[in-house]
Amino acid sequence: MLFEDIQQKIQNAKSLDFGQILNASIELFKKVWLQGLIMQLIMIGFMIPFALILYVPLIMFGLLDATNPDALESLAPLALFFVMIAYVLFVFAMIVLSFGLKAGLYRIMKQKEANVTGSDDYFFFFRRPYLRKTINLSMSYFGISLVATLLCVLPIIYVIVPLSLLPVFYAMNPELSSSDLIKGSFGLGNKKWFITFGLTLVAGMLAQVVGMLMCGIGIFFTALFAIIPVYFIYKDSIGLADDDSDLKLIGENEMF
Repeated sequence: MLFEDIQQKIQNAKSLDFGQILNASIELFKKVWLQGLIMQLIMIGFMIPFALILYVPLIMFGLLDATNPDALESLAPLALFFVMIAYVLFVFAMIVLSFGLKAGLYRIMKQKEANVTGSDDYFFFFRRPYLRKTINLSMSYFGISLVATLLCVLPIIYVIVPLSLLPVFYAMNPELSSSDLIKGSFGLGNKKWFITFGLTLVAGMLAQVVGMLMCGIGIFFTALFAIIPVYFIYKDSIGLADDDSDLKLIGENEMF
């Protein structure tokens, strides 16, 4: 879809029904809750090695402190430098991983909603044609969030809506440039700010409450529900592909 067409559809977007989108989100959640759980497990699986890289040297430095404090004093600057580098790399990797997996999950939602058969490709946006764009968008996401946070409370409350739409824009329009995807998400976010914020807030609260009622661990099953409404906000405002060619392509790509 051309960016000019997206802009036109945003300008002419119809009014959205809060209850209808919430009900549609519940129905889609029934189809993709397992995929949401798998995404959470993938995130945890990637966190474990990074945690080991970060904490094992700290344990070694702690043992060195107990046995040879003088040696540790000379190594203290090196230890601090290592911890800072490891932490920055960890944050960077998790931001990119989270953004790419979320975009992949929206692509899977489109596939499941259309009943297209095929394996679930969680790492679709980490493939060679998309990896650089995934990294650029992840860093843009982080940079905008950081600037908004530094400007105190109100800016971050504002940008959280368009930023929540960025992964779904990317998932549905991977051919667009990073700047156009950001412009599109902010355009729709401005147009549908209140209903997007309200639906995201309600969905997030429901996901947490239901997850906690399931002995806490249930949050891994229900966390997905918090991000589903923005899929329907995009779909009902801009629409998906007019024909099924894109969906057929999804099924074909899954076979290779």
